[in-house]
Amino acid sequence: MKIEDLEVKFLKALSHPVRLKIVKKLKKGTLCVCELDKDLEFSQSNLSQHLRILRDASVLTKERDGSRINYSIKDERIIKLLDIVQDIVLKDILDINDKLGG
Repeated sequence: MKIEDLEVKFLKALSHPVRLKIVKKLKKGTLCVCELDKDLEFSQSNLSQHLRILRDASVLTKERDGSRINYSIKDERIIKLLDIVQDIVLKDILDINDKLGG
């Protein structure tokens, strides 16, 4: 597999709205599946599928602690990447607002 293929897999994993929401929840630290499931509007099996995609793309890690399964962001640079993306988007919104006279 080429490095570009792995990069695309990584970025595709982050590009889904539900998966992005999951990763943003994990920015604060490790959470178990039961905590991730609290305020997301989809089934447990759907959550499991999204978590598997994020793990397969090397975005998240999974660790079992007794009956709990805990997830965390694999690399702190992912948090920085999300912060950079958010800054770019917010700047674009502000620029558009300025152009519209707001």
